Amino acid sequence: MPTSTIILIVVVVVVAIVLIAAIAWVARNKRNQHRHVEAGKIRDQATEESLHVKQREALADETAARARAAQAEADVKSAQASGLQQQAEAHRGEAMASRDELDQQFARADKLDPHTQSSDPVREESSREQAVRDRKQGVPPMHRTG
Repeated sequence: MPTSTIILIVVVVVVAIVLIAAIAWVARNKRNQHRHVEAGKIRDQATEESLHVKQREALADETAARARAAQAEADVKSAQASGLQQQAEAHRGEAMASRDELDQQFARADKLDPHTQSSDPVREESSREQAVRDRKQGVPPMHRTG
């Protein structure tokens, strides 16, 4: 094989290697540029979506604040209801004590007065009405004199 043929083969091989390297380098640059453009689009979408997420977070924070305010209001109402319930119980107890005292006074008057009937229809009706009210309110029945 003559030297010129060997040189020609070596030159062709070197050119082919350089050409393949250049094509690979251009393809890599093209791929990197495409990836850069794609990453930019993704970043733009994420930036746009972050505005929506911030709005949702603000709405969630506002709703949580309203829920806390409503819970605080409910707690206040519950405390007021409990206080009123205690007042009602105290008034009911006072009324029952007063009713007992009245019944005792009527009974004492009946014992003193020989002309009194053994039962007074007005007091019996009042006692029956009180017993009905007590049952509706869940007050246990008490033994009433008279």
